[in-house]
Amino acid sequence: MGETCVHFNGIAHKAGNIVQIGFQRRQSAAFRKGKELIDGGTIGNVHQIAAQINYIPGPQDTTIQAPPASLDWEEWCGPAPILEYRPSIAHKAWRLEKKYGNDHLVDWGIHLIDGIRLIMGESMPTEFYTTRGILELKNKITTPDTLTANMAFRKAPVVWQHRLWGTGDPNKEFNNGIFFHGEKASLFTGDSKIILYPAGKDSKMEEISIPSVAMQENHVESFLNAVRAKDQSMINSTPEDAFQSTATVQLAMILHYTNSLVKWDAVKNEIVDNNAASLLMKRDYQGKYKHP
Repeated sequence: MGETCVHFNGIAHKAGNIVQIGFQRRQSAAFRKGKELIDGGTIGNVHQIAAQINYIPGPQDTTIQAPPASLDWEEWCGPAPILEYRPSIAHKAWRLEKKYGNDHLVDWGIHLIDGIRLIMGESMPTEFYTTRGILELKNKITTPDTLTANMAFRKAPVVWQHRLWGTGDPNKEFNNGIFFHGEKASLFTGDSKIILYPAGKDSKMEEISIPSVAMQENHVESFLNAVRAKDQSMINSTPEDAFQSTATVQLAMILHYTNSLVKWDAVKNEIVDNNAASLLMKRDYQGKYKHP
């Protein structure tokens, strides 16, 4: 994770090519409106941030079996370990397999962490602490079905949580999104809406619908426009931004695997005084694949 991302980021910068990474939620009109309101002081100073995506994975077949004739399983695995094939870890179901998707936070939650960084103008956290476990989906998945990750960002601490069982959030409209808590108000943003909760006994909730129906298409369009104009400043998600969001969620999972406190040096791009965690910064490649 770490060494490969750093290397890729350096190559992109040195070559001077126009490169955009696929964080399409940066095209969310609701995220942009949330940033506008926060930057304008609507909710005051932000002191706490919480993000979550709760959902129930559909039942998957965990039976070891031969892959379909149309699938080259070894090529599908690429540099990752070649596990025995079963539908529960293959196409469309790989996200909760440790060797391929490395957890719900890394797969889906990363887009909300990237959104937080975008809205708050943040870089990376300096410390991480997680509590986690596979509590209800034992022998079905290999990554936590229950996770709370605390991330010490510079401006405000961020708490990520997910549950892949039970009811999710009792209020279903908050199952996927981010809460920003300021002294004047709390603001919730999802992909297509903003909800404001002003402070005060007699205050009233305000919900603003902001549909974002073509985030993927708009993200591709911004890249093509930047290429046509040969203008790096038009890029919406740079390799450096992508590295920081990716490293943030991966470091949270490294903490999970080592059961230790992880501190990050953003200048040297390395873990501080934790050899076991540092060893997980580089992933072994199998077969013909080599690290750059």
